[in-house]
Amino acid sequence: MEPIIALWLPILLSAVAVFIISSILHTVFTYHNSDFNTLPEEDKIMEDLRKYNIPQGDYMMPYCKTNKERQSEEFKDKMNKGPVAVFTVFPSGQMTMGSSLVQWFIYCIIVSIFSAYIAGLTLAPGTHYLMVFRITGTVAFAGYSLALLQQSIWFRKSWAATFKSFFDGLIYALFTAGFFGWLWPTV
Repeated sequence: MEPIIALWLPILLSAVAVFIISSILHTVFTYHNSDFNTLPEEDKIMEDLRKYNIPQGDYMMPYCKTNKERQSEEFKDKMNKGPVAVFTVFPSGQMTMGSSLVQWFIYCIIVSIFSAYIAGLTLAPGTHYLMVFRITGTVAFAGYSLALLQQSIWFRKSWAATFKSFFDGLIYALFTAGFFGWLWPTV
């Protein structure tokens, strides 16, 4: 058993590595460019929506609050006529990445902390590299990838986009595992 504080270096370095690798994956490689599609007559739709001044947030249409409402003929008719959509409205203006990048880095640290916690509970100092790699990689993969499936299951996010992000999570997990294996305390 290894105290989590003793694993501060692999926690920090694996989070930094994932942060850098994710930046490379999303700026150099273009396989995420097809994660979203454009609407037909996008300019017209944007102009139409602008008049409603929709606040930032997550929306579903048609929307209902209760199961009883969901069973109504009116709601069923709306669903059948469509369009049916789940969407997020961002604040208007240029997108800035600063806040998202800070949150992403904190998330990377959290995944590494959980990897360290599980490995620290199950592995002793001096454990072989491959065993440390397997444990921390599995936990990191769960942290970076498994919850993504829910978006495709429940909200119809494209399975292709989900699997691309799933693949990214595998890469992040491999780097996390590599740093923990390399920096695992010796006896």
